[in-house]
Amino acid sequence: MSNSAQSMSVKRAEVEFHNFASLGEPERASRVYAEENDRRGAILQKQRAFIGDFTPFLEIGANAGHTSYMLANELGAEGFALDISADSLRYGIALQEQWGMPKAPVRMAGDALRLPFRDGSLRTVLAYQMLSQFQDIEAVFLEVKRVLEPGGIFIFGEEPMRRALSLRLYRCPYVETMKPWEKKLHEWGLLGYLVRDVIGAHQEESFGIRQNHRMNLRHWHELVQKHFVAQEYEICVPERGWGERGMKRLAKALDPHGSDWRGARALGGTLAASCRKAGSSPPRPYDPTRFETLLRCPDCAGDLQRDSSDTLVCRSCTYSAPNEGGVYNLLNSADKRELYPGDRADAIDFSLPGHEVRLGEGWHPLEGVFGNRYRWIGARATATLDNVRGGPQRLRIRGFAPERPEQFFRVALRVNAQDLGEWKLDRSGLFVIEQEVPDASRYEIEIAVSPLWQPEGDARQLTVNLSMIRLVPAD
Repeated sequence: MSNSAQSMSVKRAEVEFHNFASLGEPERASRVYAEENDRRGAILQKQRAFIGDFTPFLEIGANAGHTSYMLANELGAEGFALDISADSLRYGIALQEQWGMPKAPVRMAGDALRLPFRDGSLRTVLAYQMLSQFQDIEAVFLEVKRVLEPGGIFIFGEEPMRRALSLRLYRCPYVETMKPWEKKLHEWGLLGYLVRDVIGAHQEESFGIRQNHRMNLRHWHELVQKHFVAQEYEICVPERGWGERGMKRLAKALDPHGSDWRGARALGGTLAASCRKAGSSPPRPYDPTRFETLLRCPDCAGDLQRDSSDTLVCRSCTYSAPNEGGVYNLLNSADKRELYPGDRADAIDFSLPGHEVRLGEGWHPLEGVFGNRYRWIGARATATLDNVRGGPQRLRIRGFAPERPEQFFRVALRVNAQDLGEWKLDRSGLFVIEQEVPDASRYEIEIAVSPLWQPEGDARQLTVNLSMIRLVPAD
């Protein structure tokens, strides 16, 4: 089930993306997370009578943990924040300090398809902007149902609904990377009639995160009704510009109940839902100082205990997860080895100390914060990677192209004196280049970029900046 719902290559891309996006731009991220908490908190309060008590809660796909901090501090709940990226949760601790929030959830890396919790152990599970990253969304529903107690509540939100009125010509970029004509159509409310899916899908797809935007409102409703006995919805239909406002009004006028359902079918938008599992369970006391009693081993499903060094240890097998900077990594052992290889000769992660030993010529000093650590290059830069795992490999390069009026960057790659190809970066912003490399034990990499540009007040001639170079299995 896990492989078909989400491949290892997608999990790897999610770890990279969340590490970069969580607090790579601290001021922007803090503002966006505060806005998300305001929006999510308002819906939770609106549905509070249906939801009831949150404790103990689990937020899956928690990213930096910002919504879990809101639950713990503003709603008085106790629980857990889980994300596949341990680093994004660690970086998120800066948010807690910045916002002056005294309480924190238990933070853990984990897989939504293999939650490290016992059956029926949780009162509430929350998920925001994450279900559409699974090709089999029902697999996540089944795992959520397993860990919810009878009568427990599954809350999901900000999930895209497929719109009927669209030509689906191409994937939609983020607003800041849109071309001028796209921004104008977006402002008028017309861009949605052309693009395949939601804003930002282009960047995440280019990163390797495969999106599932096939679910319209009817599909979501059928899935909810299949697994839960009661639900409350909050539907947000887009109404940007005259192109969407007029259609939304028309759809609402044609709806026999005057609801937004017809508008959602036509224009898509996002869906938030609170869903109740069948059955009921008497209130059970929860002791946050003994949170491990709710957990189970991600390898063998045995009981976990916490030792004197604050390490979670399985009673039945050799699995263990120490507290590393405030986060427990509770991925299963195979995924943990692949997704968190540490300092290894087949990866140059600019966020890790010591990465410079594998860099050659052409690199400027390290800049940036948290998961967004990078180095600018000029016309040419070199690096070396070793094939430590053997077998066919792909070279994966992550970087950022600055906005240059009337100018596209071209990136050419050579590996072991062999040309791999040339790529045109026709949009500013984050980019990922991935290409198969010939079989070898060591790879001498040359990256050539043009044209050069010079920042104002800076003597350097630059092209793009890079934040990761690595080998990944050709899967």
